[in-house]
Amino acid sequence: MIECFPPIIDETSQILIIGTMPSVKSLAATEYYAHPRNAFWKIIATLFNNGSAFSDFAEKKACILANHLALWDNLQFCEREGSLDSDIKNMIPNDFETLLKKYSHICRLIFNGQKSFQIFKKFHPELLKKYQHFVLPSTSPANAALSFDKKLALWQKTLF
Repeated sequence: MIECFPPIIDETSQILIIGTMPSVKSLAATEYYAHPRNAFWKIIATLFNNGSAFSDFAEKKACILANHLALWDNLQFCEREGSLDSDIKNMIPNDFETLLKKYSHICRLIFNGQKSFQIFKKFHPELLKKYQHFVLPSTSPANAALSFDKKLALWQKTLF
């Protein structure tokens, strides 16, 4: 079984970005979206850091929180060989009900990819009725169907 990271969230967070489960690279680095070809941090840097790359993970977390964002994954535990979401088995979900009660300023959920949305819908369908939510193209390098510029435009439209 692999385990996800704690959420990056505080009392000012308004938008919760939800992934599936950290990749092998992310787990090894103990950082969200650590794969160098994952577009997530490049999108965040472009939109919230004047396009400047982050120097370290602490700076990334600070940027997320300073812009009233939050970050967590759907699954607390699962089994998976490699990093593909399609290989996830034996899913144990995170407790979003408790998290969203504690952080009551969250008003929008953004799913990083279709698989993230499908998992959330399976375990928390009632929460989808309570929160405005959007499914965005996955920032994973496995999602090569869209260019970075197209992903950026869709993320920008939804985050602002």
